[in-house]
Amino acid sequence: MRMLFQDLNISKPILMALEEAGFETPTPIQEEVFALSRSGRDIIGIAQTGTGKTLAYLIPMLMKLHYAQGNLPRALVIVPTRELVTQVCESVELLTEHMDIRCVGVYGGTNIRTQQQRVFEGVDLLVATPGRFMDIYLNGIIRTKLIKTVVVDEAERLMDLGFLPQLKRILEVIPEKHQTMFFSATFSEVVEGLASDFLVNPERVEVARSATLVEHVIQKCYDVPNITTKINLLKCLLADKEEFRRVMIFTETKKNADRIVERLADHWGGELSVIHSNKAQNTRLRALRAFKAGETRIMVASDVAARGIDVQDVSHVVNFDIPSLAEEYVHRIGRTARAGKEGTALSFVSGKERERFDDIEALIGQQVPVEELPQGVEISALLLDEERVETNNIAYQKKRAGAGAFHVKKAKNSYTAEDNRRNVKARRMERRQGKAGKR
Repeated sequence: MRMLFQDLNISKPILMALEEAGFETPTPIQEEVFALSRSGRDIIGIAQTGTGKTLAYLIPMLMKLHYAQGNLPRALVIVPTRELVTQVCESVELLTEHMDIRCVGVYGGTNIRTQQQRVFEGVDLLVATPGRFMDIYLNGIIRTKLIKTVVVDEAERLMDLGFLPQLKRILEVIPEKHQTMFFSATFSEVVEGLASDFLVNPERVEVARSATLVEHVIQKCYDVPNITTKINLLKCLLADKEEFRRVMIFTETKKNADRIVERLADHWGGELSVIHSNKAQNTRLRALRAFKAGETRIMVASDVAARGIDVQDVSHVVNFDIPSLAEEYVHRIGRTARAGKEGTALSFVSGKERERFDDIEALIGQQVPVEELPQGVEISALLLDEERVETNNIAYQKKRAGAGAFHVKKAKNSYTAEDNRRNVKARRMERRQGKAGKR
């Protein structure tokens, strides 16, 4: 028999809020973390996306805060993106319906004076992106002497985005006696090293192996030659509104996100939302709210929205571009098949993206079935500017390297899954070291 929230000895105000929101049973990560967090232990929590990490740390944290007091923050949550700040604050609002806890979210890309004023007026729980936290801290507005609980959420993503220096500075200005919890869907060596520096004898909670897919997700892929054909395929699929009821489309670039919206606007202009980092914060939040409320059917997003965005009943995730980091595939498709429901993940794989998709299949330990293109999809020969540049570069390198010497594809079956995982890991570390060198 599954445990209920009321079996966890949760405080009555929070339990009432959970019941009113329709939450009855805790997820495995919530069950595992609750008692440990209440004991004050430092925690490393590893669980795939969509498993309820946010409530896992918020419920015991809010019970510890109990009620509003003073003006200085007593708890801190660090997340990588503005969208996640908003999401965590929304979860706090849901849980504190019958409490007077003051939660303030701070993030870049908006008026810092307004955020500083809210912090100055009094806050119990501060939710922040690393850069904006340090900006306000260095202005003398954030005082950390009363902070007793620190959560670093989406730790791996923070590392990928280059926030390691800011994160170290934040953890260095927190009082020595405090509880620290790290949460992530995956845990790299860099995050492990950070945890060893700042956590004291942490308890490791892992409810699913790193990069495990959510249950009930159906994966399919299409071999598609170029961006124009990908858009043609997208139009064909989205025409079936009964099947494609609520769709998230992920791209690697802001340019492709805008390009998709522009090409689809004639067909479903009123059904489209778009989120990426070039959009103003208010625009992004309005787009997310419209999609959550069902006012729009299709959301187009860069990877900024791949983690932490909790939208119920997403029927399909479409990987319009294949992510450059294999782990992002797991986070993207975790937007569907949530809470035990079924969902479908479709990937559009071009020739130049095939190696990326090989890396993804090695990471998840399975091959994704290839589907035939639906009848009526026009296969275009048109190459956009960026595709022509890439093609010309490949031809030039082939000429210099000699016939047959450039990019000889390895035989897939000559490597074991473990060999492939090691290769993926090595390439990932090389990319990160390259990024670190540039910074």
